Amino acid sequence: MTRSIAKDLAALMMIPGLSGHEDRVRRHIATELDAMGVDSRVDTLGNLIATFPGSADAPSVMVFAHMDQLGFFVRKIENDGLIRVERMGGVPERALASQAVLLCVENGEDVPGLIANKAHHATTPDEKYHVLKAPEIAIDTGHGSKQAVMAAGIGIGTPVVYRPQVIELAGQCIAGPSIDDRAGCAVLLDMARRLKDRADGATVHLVFSVQEEFNLRGAMTAARALAPDIAIQIDLMLATDTPDMADRGEMSLGGGPGMSHYSFHGRGTLNGVIPHPAARRLIRAAADRVQVPLQHSAQVGVLTDLSYVQQLGEGVICVDVGFPMRYSHSSLEMCDLRDLEALSQLLASALEIVPGFDLSRDGVGA
Repeated sequence: MTRSIAKDLAALMMIPGLSGHEDRVRRHIATELDAMGVDSRVDTLGNLIATFPGSADAPSVMVFAHMDQLGFFVRKIENDGLIRVERMGGVPERALASQAVLLCVENGEDVPGLIANKAHHATTPDEKYHVLKAPEIAIDTGHGSKQAVMAAGIGIGTPVVYRPQVIELAGQCIAGPSIDDRAGCAVLLDMARRLKDRADGATVHLVFSVQEEFNLRGAMTAARALAPDIAIQIDLMLATDTPDMADRGEMSLGGGPGMSHYSFHGRGTLNGVIPHPAARRLIRAAADRVQVPLQHSAQVGVLTDLSYVQQLGEGVICVDVGFPMRYSHSSLEMCDLRDLEALSQLLASALEIVPGFDLSRDGVGA
């Protein structure tokens, strides 16, 4: 199963998809679903939804991961051809200088570029330790003039992402941009393969959502339409097994999938998720059945669109699950394919929900 997930993830990581511009990613996923005989549909915002009907008296479940990635939008093209941008999403400014980028034009003939970095030989002592803010950076495509840049199809509002690449590392580790959350999308594709031939169980909606990096928008629209009893978000879990993260928790790359017990943004958006006890029971029981090691997370500074999904209607039973990932929101994120495979196994077990499963807050093991 790792081979399928690895192949899907590598393909997805090579497709640019800034928030609001996920259509190339969506079309690729829809083609993959169609090839396995799974019907899908698209809503107005661009969420891709595949529904697997189940027992009428079993709870319905929405499992989702976001297709979009962070990056920039072009805001100005200088006369000398240098391009100014606005940051879109939580882009870390200290990791921007000299990065390779891709400017995504409408005809698909994307333009490579790089974020300019002043020549080391000419920097003053103060400049050597100064981090440019996003509005100060300039992207150089080599065109040399505003006219040439525009003739290449670049204009105000053109999406810009880190240059897509896939780096295979030791063991089953992989690195590149947009592992957040193309890895979650790869797990959803694996879930589709598992669900397409099943005989019974819960009604499951697999949702490949949009605009998570832009204020957490897409999944809420899908959830409002689908009205699930349970919602499970697949996203990264902050790996804490490097020296710079050691005091933040106990989440190791290669240590298995994780479940979040508490998330809170704490920076501007005062939102987060404390999972419903029935959802915690569901995930723990699934991990026990398939003997998958389950890691645990409680973090401030983390936020997913599950924060808003849980508030729909009279409330939705929600839980965040995911995979350990190092170097989040950088141009080279890193995960372990074995964690993705184990996460798929965990979710397949969790979705074997039988009618009568106790969804109350006071069930056994709450």
